[in-house]
Amino acid sequence: METILIRTLQLILSLSILVIVHEFGHFIFARIFKVRVEKFYLFFNPWFTLFKYKPKNSETEYGIGWLPLGGYVKISGLIDESMDKEQLSQPPQPWEFRSKPAGQRLLIMVGGVLMNFILAFAIYAMVLFAWGEKYVPSKNITLGMSFSDAAKTAGFKDGDILLAADGKDIGAVSGSSLFSILESKEVTVMRNGEETKITIPEDIIQKILAEGKGFAASRYPYVVTNVEKKGSANVAGIQAGDSVVGVGERTDMDLAEIINTFKENKEKELHLNLYRNNELVQLSVIPDTAGIIGVNFKNNINDLYKTVEIHYGFFASFPAGIRMGVQTLKDYISQFKYVFTKEGAKSLGGFGTIASFFPPSWDWYRFWMMTAFFSIILGFMNILPIPALDGGHVLFLLYEVITRRKPSEKFMEYAQITGMILLLALLLYANGNDLFRALF
Repeated sequence: METILIRTLQLILSLSILVIVHEFGHFIFARIFKVRVEKFYLFFNPWFTLFKYKPKNSETEYGIGWLPLGGYVKISGLIDESMDKEQLSQPPQPWEFRSKPAGQRLLIMVGGVLMNFILAFAIYAMVLFAWGEKYVPSKNITLGMSFSDAAKTAGFKDGDILLAADGKDIGAVSGSSLFSILESKEVTVMRNGEETKITIPEDIIQKILAEGKGFAASRYPYVVTNVEKKGSANVAGIQAGDSVVGVGERTDMDLAEIINTFKENKEKELHLNLYRNNELVQLSVIPDTAGIIGVNFKNNINDLYKTVEIHYGFFASFPAGIRMGVQTLKDYISQFKYVFTKEGAKSLGGFGTIASFFPPSWDWYRFWMMTAFFSIILGFMNILPIPALDGGHVLFLLYEVITRRKPSEKFMEYAQITGMILLLALLLYANGNDLFRALF
């Protein structure tokens, strides 16, 4: 329950930051062009509002709604989710959105997306300035990777060390680097001390999405950090610093395999192989009724393999942050096309999936990295040419600029309703996927 609460709080805080910054982008450009902004709300407020405040001599009401699905600014003379038909039935006023030149209206509509990208670049820059970059190159993961069945069908084997994709060094193992592997034609791995080349099938991404188990995960060694006095590990003589490498005759097992072996052999005597001071030691241990032997172990990849660290000064962090943001956007765009496949649609998730990306304990580094990532996604999704999104308004404005003909307000109204229905259906589908996965 505590884990769920912490993840929920991180999601709400991150979403609040993103919504406020996005809507501020619309707000600031509207004010620059002297367009009246009637409301500025964090979250939606159908039927009632949690909080609202209108400063003296201000045209704008600020508030917090109760439905945390986003937020909005109500701009005078703009057909938006408020569907204010009464205002639009009146003659256009000079302070209204519809009275302004197309160029100004275009900047007002892209202001939110622009601010989301700027926010992401700024967060990445400050994260690099505060924490720097620390990662484990894939070639340094000496135990290699564990692969899904779909990946094994393509030719990968557990323990393969990823080296290069189409001749380019893979670098750090991350979601984007693994995806670049799947989109490559040939991958070079180290297997049993020799370089091996694997030809990637064209349909591997579809197969991995259909399987739903991902592509690969780093294999961790089982390195003991401390031993509980009452556990069977203490009785067996296991010590902090021991590196367990196998059970029975095996000496090539990773952390996950060893843990699973303990759980599969509850209350049974097991013969462990471990290294202590570079010497192979054999001990016998009996997992308890829960499959636990009473030790803690290292589970951070940076503590287990040789890392690369890069530190940035204040000014150097900004171009580095922009590069990281641009690369993140490129990676997301390249992956987005698979959403429109059958397998990709099944993998869509709602708020439960999004919350699961945040760590189970509060970690400011990971919080800010996830917030920057979601800011990139929010900016990209909002610029898609879908009615009810900023991109839909931009599409109609570009049509107006090119043809010198303005779409009728009735058309814009119907387009807004259609877009809202599509977005609501997508929201229900994505969260329905979460519910289905949780139940089944």
